[in-house]
Amino acid sequence: MGLVVQKFGGSSLRDADRVMEAARKAIRAKHGGNQVIVVVSAQGSTTDDLIAKAAQITASPSAREMDMLLATGEQVSIALTALAIQELGEKAVSLTGPQVGIVTDSTHRKARIKSIDTRRLVEALDAGNVVVLAGFQGMDELGDISTLGRGGSDTTAVAVAAAMKLAGYDVTCEIFTDVDGVYTTDPRIVPDARKMDAISYDEMLEMASMGAGVMHSRSIEFAKKFDVPLMVRNSLSDAVGTWIVPEAEWMGEFPVCGCALAVDEARLVLEGVPDRPGVSHRVFAALAGANIAVDMIAQSVGSGGRASIGFTVLNSELERTKKTLGPLVAELGATLSETGKVSKVSVVGAGMRTLSGVAEKLFQALSADGVNMKMITTGDIKISVLIEEDAPAEEAAPEGGEPIKKAHLESRKAVKGRKALRAVHAAFGLAAPRKGAGVATEAGGTGFKVRPSPLVVPATRDREAAIARLEGMEDVLVSGVQLNADQSRVTIHDLPDKPGNCSRVFNAVATGGILVDMIVQNLTGPERAELSFTVPRADLTRALKRTQDVVQQIDPTCRVVGDSDVAVLFVLGVGMRTHTGVARTMFGALAARGINIVMINTSEVCVGVVVERPRGEEALACLREAFKLA
Repeated sequence: MGLVVQKFGGSSLRDADRVMEAARKAIRAKHGGNQVIVVVSAQGSTTDDLIAKAAQITASPSAREMDMLLATGEQVSIALTALAIQELGEKAVSLTGPQVGIVTDSTHRKARIKSIDTRRLVEALDAGNVVVLAGFQGMDELGDISTLGRGGSDTTAVAVAAAMKLAGYDVTCEIFTDVDGVYTTDPRIVPDARKMDAISYDEMLEMASMGAGVMHSRSIEFAKKFDVPLMVRNSLSDAVGTWIVPEAEWMGEFPVCGCALAVDEARLVLEGVPDRPGVSHRVFAALAGANIAVDMIAQSVGSGGRASIGFTVLNSELERTKKTLGPLVAELGATLSETGKVSKVSVVGAGMRTLSGVAEKLFQALSADGVNMKMITTGDIKISVLIEEDAPAEEAAPEGGEPIKKAHLESRKAVKGRKALRAVHAAFGLAAPRKGAGVATEAGGTGFKVRPSPLVVPATRDREAAIARLEGMEDVLVSGVQLNADQSRVTIHDLPDKPGNCSRVFNAVATGGILVDMIVQNLTGPERAELSFTVPRADLTRALKRTQDVVQQIDPTCRVVGDSDVAVLFVLGVGMRTHTGVARTMFGALAARGINIVMINTSEVCVGVVVERPRGEEALACLREAFKLA
């Protein structure tokens, strides 16, 4: 007998009719021969209403008491859902997170799950019940109620599914929401966005962290760690949704599966930091100590003993970030500045591991639309660009698109970001059917070149060993460290910060049949940028010549430098960005050995750094030791 874990969000339970429909879905799953656990959120706007009630009492409520308050919303939902199932003739029992032994750390308002005791769940299921479980909540080791923060109910559902799988159950997890599944991008912005039939864990992790709001990345982290099949589907229909599953071979046939827009990030630039080992570690260790998650990181190569580090954080963390870094900035003799409002456009696809040409197409699409890029970072399956927005302006929904809801007011202001998203979606033909998104089609004729070998290879064997060492279910999973010593680097200093310049550079390199891997662009001065990228060492001379030729046409005062004496290191895992300690551990281990970092790239599944090649093997050994992979 299989076990189905179903999760229903607040909009799926907002009134009695919706609660009854959720109950019917649970019963249909049980009548299909499954045992069923239903995980529910608070109804409708209940959580917001409770926060507003607290605000009427105090402007600075304690996190512990807020957890006590907010957890009541899910308690109402579980009782009503259990009553609905009973009314329809089936046995049901409602349980809170603490009642089933969901144990978390003591970080109130955004606790992480450490363990789940499945015994009471098993007893209730064996008694023939549909178990209705409160999402978003647990208890810490002192017995205090804790809540999980953003995406908490999704996280609960997938974590429970993972725990039951470890207990020997054949588990699937269904996330019911108000959309039909995962789309190639936000259909509210791009009306011809296509629903995907399936997407890999890694692709969904990147999409979730880059602005695709269907699921929170924490729940996908659980699914990937413990290999839990997920389906995102509509609570108002029985239509098949989108499966989120391990990567299949066919997923690599297409370079890009989707694109996303994030508008809730702020960009900060640390200028004039000493270009020596340990500086990056000190910066990101300070942020990690304050539990501030950093997204994009672009570190310039530097000159005159000084370098620049650009990075993004959530808008809600901006003031805390500036306050946290203030003393360190003063000590380093650097400056910390905030740029204007920005939005981030990203493309994602497992095919980037084996197909090249994605960057050229992306930059060409943005250039043709007059979109300027302020920052660029890449991962093994994603490319993200940061766009500076104009002052907020009102704009109607696109023709044929749905009205943009209140929850998406910020994206209404991201005029350039939405324009860029539409251009990118069209450039990669994401509205067209393909395998995994509509009608089955044969691969071929994509116009993208096949890489001789991937730059990064997923570390399956190390991943299994790493899982066994986890102290808590939601701990970061570092599954492998890899070294690529066959790369070289090209750096363009003082490139004019204008639309089309990056496109011209990468088109020139691509027409020479040269594969580009890591790309980092960072603003280094007024209207000037530093652009660095890696190419195979054997191609450095040709890449350098082609770059110099095109840059000479752009601005003869630019300086182009090649370096064949570099190595690229990758740390692979799950939760690389949401767990703030990964960069701190990585940069700290390298700093302790006096190994300087000259380029940084981050993503949900991979953090990459460029170091001096003579120290590549030493860096590999120290990172494997730091992450207990030796």
